[in-house]
Amino acid sequence: MKQFWLLMLLPIGMLGQQKKNLETITLAGGCYWCVEAIYENLNGVQSAVSGYAGGTKPNPTYDEVSTGTTNYAEVVQITYDPSVTNLDEIFKVFFTVHDPTTLNRQGADVGTQYRSAIFYKNDLEKKAAQQIIAALKKAKVYNQPIVTKIEPLGKFYKAENYHQNYYANNKNQPYCRAVIQPKMEKFEKVFKDKLKKK
Repeated sequence: MKQFWLLMLLPIGMLGQQKKNLETITLAGGCYWCVEAIYENLNGVQSAVSGYAGGTKPNPTYDEVSTGTTNYAEVVQITYDPSVTNLDEIFKVFFTVHDPTTLNRQGADVGTQYRSAIFYKNDLEKKAAQQIIAALKKAKVYNQPIVTKIEPLGKFYKAENYHQNYYANNKNQPYCRAVIQPKMEKFEKVFKDKLKKK
């Protein structure tokens, strides 16, 4: 009870200082297990949550989304501390660890649910996404055209619990070894100075 009254006596500003100003961005880059595994290891990222965005049906399930008929994409909602990392860095990781030139597919994963997309919630995120894609095109980083969609976020639905932290919990599963591990190795090599300390 004493703690409650102490909080009530604190100036509003002091209460505000105890909370970090965190931001979120929602990305689709193929199977969400891959994207989540990468961002969980990027310094400044507080959480990476697998889910669905881009469709209209309320409360979609994995079985529904995996049909490719719902317009939902497998996405990861990334919550980050902008004093440690920023949108530019998050987008650089995004365009390094997936192929933004393959339409509605990543490797053997095929369908609109595996499209490359950035889901923005405000004009700042939309503009930042447009700028990095324009810069990549200008620099001719890829031999093929970038097909990454820039879409308004709408509603984000968290995926079923067994999809969360999938790579961390299933490293020996064949898909994890064959698909996610090589992406992790590439990420850790390219962004070695941006990794969370273990």
